[in-house]
Amino acid sequence: MFPFLLLSWLAKSGSEEDNDLLLEVAAQNEDALGTLYDRYAKLLYSIILAIVKNPEDSQDLLQEIFVQVWQKAAGFDVSKGNVYSWLVALTRNRAIDRIRSKGFRERKQENYDYDIDLIDAQCFPTPLDAVLVSEREDLVRKAFGQISPDQQVVLSMAYNEGYSQSEIADLLKIPLGTVKTRTRQGMITLHQLLLGEFSR
Repeated sequence: MFPFLLLSWLAKSGSEEDNDLLLEVAAQNEDALGTLYDRYAKLLYSIILAIVKNPEDSQDLLQEIFVQVWQKAAGFDVSKGNVYSWLVALTRNRAIDRIRSKGFRERKQENYDYDIDLIDAQCFPTPLDAVLVSEREDLVRKAFGQISPDQQVVLSMAYNEGYSQSEIADLLKIPLGTVKTRTRQGMITLHQLLLGEFSR
């Protein structure tokens, strides 16, 4: 399953408190960074682990991400997005970069289990978030199970293993246009299924 897909359906608007914290981090306030870490570290670690599948690598990457938050906080415009979404996107992108690295791919073939996991609801910063995740996890699993196996394969390779569409085409020995079509149709179907479920 896709941890990021479940996260996207939480539709968090972001909080003023998070915005204030990031502004403090941008001003090099270490206490603010610590507060942000305490609030989101479990969630971000869970996202990383769901993609990377190795606890030691995940912990190292989590530390790297918060160093990046410290360095890039001043460049984040709170009027154009929310801190929660930025942290999740940053984390997912860094995790995908990690599994796409040559050294990681060589090690993963020998050591790692690549079953797809969802994120533990207890990792979310508030009880409401945890309830939303618990309620929606089954809906996301069900929706993903309703798209075609071909669409499941290309979406899993793209979003959980970080392959580009060209790489997927090469690995599956199918035309690039077929990969694009399956990806597009799979995402459209998932979107429609989830809209229907979550609007009830």
